[in-house]
Amino acid sequence: MKRTLTSLATSLALLLSLAGTAPAAEKLIVYTSMKESLIGQIKDAFAKKHPEVALDYQSAGAGKLMAKIAAERESGKILADVLWTSEVPDFYQLKAEGMLLPYVSPLAKEILNPFTDFDGSFTPARLGTLGVAYNTRLIKEAPATWQDLLDVRFKGTYGIANPALSGTSYMSVAALVTQFGWEYIGKLKANGAKMGKGSGQVVDDTASGDLSASLAVDYITNDKIEKGATIALVYPPEMLVIPSPVAIFKNTPNADAAKKFVDFLLSKEGQTIIAGEGTLPVRADVPVDPKFKLPAASDAVKRAIKLDYLKMIAEKEATIKKFTDIMQGK
Repeated sequence: MKRTLTSLATSLALLLSLAGTAPAAEKLIVYTSMKESLIGQIKDAFAKKHPEVALDYQSAGAGKLMAKIAAERESGKILADVLWTSEVPDFYQLKAEGMLLPYVSPLAKEILNPFTDFDGSFTPARLGTLGVAYNTRLIKEAPATWQDLLDVRFKGTYGIANPALSGTSYMSVAALVTQFGWEYIGKLKANGAKMGKGSGQVVDDTASGDLSASLAVDYITNDKIEKGATIALVYPPEMLVIPSPVAIFKNTPNADAAKKFVDFLLSKEGQTIIAGEGTLPVRADVPVDPKFKLPAASDAVKRAIKLDYLKMIAEKEATIKKFTDIMQGK
């Protein structure tokens, strides 16, 4: 009898031990264009808060992810539960096609939300900004306005990423045209402005001195500065602020886990991780390290050039063609 009780106790202990290492009950797959250091930290912190959810992600450029989603949709099943990128027009397109599950997080009321038509189809989880990166070895006086880039000191040495290759560059070009008109783009070209390739490449060229300045993404520039590049990032009064939305796919079998992920991104913990990567959080109560020299999130939203995303979708091809023609001197 004693031996039987001992065996039962041993078996119970083993079962409890196995239960402690049992796989998570919920699964979640996130497709994201966020850089590896950011999404990796988010995954680790989310796992600690929600051990019941097994989170996996695929990180790639937004264009590649949208192509993957289109292929999966064609085959009959989208493998992702959540999408998180910075290509706002993509989210409006997915919404129009009825592919998104509306979800208004309990934390949505606590964030800075630049979407005036917000209905829960997608929620801003980060505020990406673009300013002017300049090489401090070549430029001694920082440009203060967008018009300063027309000065002779930037002649032939200011770069903008190709909007056909970079969605962020496209939205920035569209915003500048909205604010200043095509005449401004023509003046940039007349001053020798160059069209580069990707958003990272123009910042690299600014750091190397091939360019004296460029239209630059915040976290890309701040990464370079942290690694010792002799560049600085400044923001003209009219700011380019591009939200990074997160959305849940409509037919996901893991909706509860997806909602937990959205909630975590909007929480102070999630936003603190985002702020630590050199970009703006969507919460005004999450500070950003002064070393990044970013404006306050609330100030950025106030100063942001207003964007009509539906118009940007409709005019994308024409805008890219006109910009390319101007920059190529056609």
